[in-house]
Amino acid sequence: MIPPSSPAVAEEDGGGLIRRAEPVMGTVVSLHVRPGPVSPSDVSLALAEARGRLHRADAVFSTWKEHSPLSRLRRGEMALSDGPPEMGEVLELCARARDLSGGWFDPWAAPGGVDPTGLVKGWAAARALAALCDSGVAAAMVNAGGDVGVFGHPQPGHPWRIGIQNPFDRSTIVAVVEPEAALATSGCYERGLHIYDPFRKEPAAAVASASVTGPDLALADALATGLVAGGEEALRALGDRSGYEALLIGHDGQAVGTPGFRLAGSSPDPAGPLDRHGD
Repeated sequence: MIPPSSPAVAEEDGGGLIRRAEPVMGTVVSLHVRPGPVSPSDVSLALAEARGRLHRADAVFSTWKEHSPLSRLRRGEMALSDGPPEMGEVLELCARARDLSGGWFDPWAAPGGVDPTGLVKGWAAARALAALCDSGVAAAMVNAGGDVGVFGHPQPGHPWRIGIQNPFDRSTIVAVVEPEAALATSGCYERGLHIYDPFRKEPAAAVASASVTGPDLALADALATGLVAGGEEALRALGDRSGYEALLIGHDGQAVGTPGFRLAGSSPDPAGPLDRHGD
């Protein structure tokens, strides 16, 4: 259920995009829709379904809400089999992300019990995006605090262009990406040292930020989390077998990435344009 007092805002810009801002999961999720052939009433229904999925994820997976299913699972008050089906789905994805990351993303290593929140925000945003896609709209983007899923084009022939925030100056961006499906960025510059190193058993931020592109936003979110914890060591563990590409920005401002991480209008090598931006 959506709280009736929710201060969500919807408006249409001059380019034909409908925009909505939804406070949920401790952040504000922005939804952008190009309706195409879909009627205004059906777009409203699709947006309501997308919002409902975001709030459902918050209700199930919040570690701040004492009586959420995840909180009860972490305290040993409930078996996984007794919880909502989403919990099993998310933990299966977490196991896959743990394998893809070489163990750098590991919710089972978190203190206090299993904590999949490094994947949940991306998973929730992807489910909201799927609700919009299923409605038949021409294009949409869901941005959940840096976890971005897209389909279609905001304008015919023009892809979605997403800026990667500068971790040292949040009013600027360091690069622009045109993701085909998903872009997730993680770092400790907004929420402090909240990412856990599963090998050293302590909070960690080996790099200032990590961005990951790929076909699945939930996995991209988890991999970005693991890359912040492990830095270049985690990047080597990711290798070229995953179907995901990554870009790291170190605490010294230097960039390193996988060969396939492409910036808008650039060659595959990310260091060039980022180095020039920092000059």
